[in-house]
Amino acid sequence: MKKILKIALWSVLGIVVVLVGLMAGFMYKIKNGFPVSYETEAPNLTIPANQTSVLLFSKATGFRHGESIEAGKKVFAQLAIKNNWFLYDTEDGGVFNPDQLAQFDVVIFNNSTGRVLNDEQQQNLEDYVTNGGSLIGIHGAGDNSHHWDWYTENLMGATFSHHSLDPHLQETKVMLEAGADSLLAAGLAAEFTHTDEWYVFFDNPRKKGFNILYRIDGETISPSGNMLWMTDKDFGMGKDHPVAWHKQIGNGRTFYTSMGHDASAWQQEVFVKMLANAVER
Repeated sequence: MKKILKIALWSVLGIVVVLVGLMAGFMYKIKNGFPVSYETEAPNLTIPANQTSVLLFSKATGFRHGESIEAGKKVFAQLAIKNNWFLYDTEDGGVFNPDQLAQFDVVIFNNSTGRVLNDEQQQNLEDYVTNGGSLIGIHGAGDNSHHWDWYTENLMGATFSHHSLDPHLQETKVMLEAGADSLLAAGLAAEFTHTDEWYVFFDNPRKKGFNILYRIDGETISPSGNMLWMTDKDFGMGKDHPVAWHKQIGNGRTFYTSMGHDASAWQQEVFVKMLANAVER
């Protein structure tokens, strides 16, 4: 009987150790990206000069929002046909070289998470934006897994803290900012109801000179991200909680939206229209 009990206890301990190890591995992956590798060979690519050229980059080494990524790819393919864009859809970082980047009007990080570019490629993207290019980030592209100061400062303007967990997905009203940029706001609803995984940042990007397009009332959601041993994620951004914003960076510009956690976002006409406006602005 003692032998059976001993075996059972060791089995339970083994299961606990495995579960803790898996949880630790998962947390490391979503905060840092794993496994991380870099593609450096430039693709064989002909980019037409007479169309708006869009680089849709969906590589993820951190948490992969698979359903949203695939839905986004389909929607951008449809937008490209509708608006006569040239769309290059890839998860290969080799295209982030100066010559090819310079031929794109817009680069979109489609829920791209983790370390996805090497130091040289990151510098190439920084130069691309400063020299007049456009960078758009969607949802996961704004989490804290990138470890890239320029990217955090110039795309988000604030550092990601956590997202809502209790409950995870929540419905609330999204409101257009009064006096929003007329080109970005063209054809957009003044307000709409949306369900998402709401990101919480440590600061408001408004304070860093970013222009807000859409916001929610942060007091209408439960922003808590507490779980297990994490008990310091029970705060939100307050009543003024931006969810889409933009800024001029050198001769270029950036646009970011924290919306877009799952495929349902891509069924929202106003969400899709917002991103189409950001491409064509």
